[in-house]
Amino acid sequence: MESTHVWSTGETDVLARAVVRAPSVHNTQPWSLDLPDGQALLSERTDLALPYHDPLGRDRSLSCGAAVANLELAMRVLGAGTHVALLPDEHQPDLVARLTAEGTRVPSDTDLHRYSAIARRRSYRHAFSGQPVSDYDLKDLRAACSAEGVQLRVLSTRDELVVLADMLEYAGAALQRNHAYQRELALWTVRDERAHRHGAGIARSALPASSLPWAGIVRPATALPDRETLASRLQEETVLVFLTAGDSRLDHLNAGIAMERTWLAAVDLGLAAAVQTQPLHLSEARSSFVERLGLPGYPQVLMRVGHPLAAVPQSPRRRVAEVLDAPRD
Repeated sequence: MESTHVWSTGETDVLARAVVRAPSVHNTQPWSLDLPDGQALLSERTDLALPYHDPLGRDRSLSCGAAVANLELAMRVLGAGTHVALLPDEHQPDLVARLTAEGTRVPSDTDLHRYSAIARRRSYRHAFSGQPVSDYDLKDLRAACSAEGVQLRVLSTRDELVVLADMLEYAGAALQRNHAYQRELALWTVRDERAHRHGAGIARSALPASSLPWAGIVRPATALPDRETLASRLQEETVLVFLTAGDSRLDHLNAGIAMERTWLAAVDLGLAAAVQTQPLHLSEARSSFVERLGLPGYPQVLMRVGHPLAAVPQSPRRRVAEVLDAPRD
């Protein structure tokens, strides 16, 4: 498959659906896709802004990084050797990535398994079963976290989890009091009836009323336990922290790529996961977290991983035609 390859209708659909199914902040799906011959161009939609949750656009870049990971995987499954260039043109700042087909390759079993996980990936904000994630599975997750400049840290000791609980307790209270943040969250919370399966936003059923802050999003009715209760709950889970050496837009994209690769590996292992970034947007909470744990970089994403108790519905997704920047016949 050469760079002059013309994408067929079927290939276009495979690539676009892989992008559509990537995780994104508040399920905003802040990207568009163009498919010129032999290339895939992913652009960031800065019009889909969350000024109270994501004032600097960091989570939007993480989301685009996750979409790049899915897009690269889909190209590999289609038999393309793929070259990925992030932020390839300084004169087109919205252009996040240019992926170029370079020859042909046979997709590996890992490629095929991880690709199949794209459609099965969900944000699991409920309690896990309590069965621990095995060391063998953790080894696979560490191996999957492969993006330039990204490190994976597993929080496992009681002391580490108390530090995390402190941050979640502080951030949960702060976000619960932030009325502008809560209004923004409400605007992006949608019904998930059959008639609303297309679109954007967080499905209401994905936000259980009893969910504690460790499980993700804090709403006005969310119970805020003390840090000891929170730390005890965290001990029943596996918590991963994605770190980058810098805090630039390129770092955020790479963190998103690593996050999605790790998430797909978890799904392939029969695990469920959910990510959390809200506490890391509070600069004082983030700085304290780094200092107390002696982290060797900037924390970009928290991921909780475990064995699910039940299936959860998929969030709504935009139609493929909405994502394709230049739909083809």
